Amino acid sequence: MSGNAQTRRAAIGGVALSIASARSLAALAAPRVVGTGLETGAIRASGVETARTEYHGRPALRATALENAPGLDRLVMLDTPAFGDGVIEAWISGAPSATASATARGFVGLAFRVHDEGKLEAIYLRPTNGRAEDQLRRNHAVQYISHPAYPWERLRAEAPSQYETYVDLEPGRWTHVRIVVVGAHARLYVDGAEQPTLIVSDLKHGADAKGAVALWIGPGTLAHFSGVRVTSSGS
Repeated sequence: MSGNAQTRRAAIGGVALSIASARSLAALAAPRVVGTGLETGAIRASGVETARTEYHGRPALRATALENAPGLDRLVMLDTPAFGDGVIEAWISGAPSATASATARGFVGLAFRVHDEGKLEAIYLRPTNGRAEDQLRRNHAVQYISHPAYPWERLRAEAPSQYETYVDLEPGRWTHVRIVVVGAHARLYVDGAEQPTLIVSDLKHGADAKGAVALWIGPGTLAHFSGVRVTSSGS
């Protein structure tokens, strides 16, 4: 595309989604409202039941993991242009659902560079681990994954502690997350912190991968999303 910035904002239920494309993140035009994805069908849910709601003072999209959903991922696909480099931020909240197993952690996060064939990168939270009495569980509060080849089990086995870390979390509480993606690098910032909570220096699908952006939840999760914003950079 040209060097002129293009921006658009879509309201997904109660979730405000703005998409900006420019050659530099500094050159962004004013957003414009283009409609709601739930009504137009532009937003696709896979393995997830969704509803618009109000949650802890914010308009939100509620996402509940469906039991026995096929595949590794439960996604709500956002109506964005192909995303390579840029910034994704949102208010997210996750907690185990009423029917969740004892191993559920309220898994909730964001996926990027998503392809229909099941390829994606994602960073997610395990909210019940944030204040666990077990220090090892606390160390597993944040997780990077790259499906289909690099689920969390493989990453933990082959590179312990490299792709997960601690951050203070509570199930059901709003947490602000900001993911900055440049080439093969991604950084997660939590609750406005100046320093990243997690640094990933080798995104498994490579520096040039592009794809959709999605809301991501794990099995046994009741999640809420609000204020989703995607800023895409590059030509």
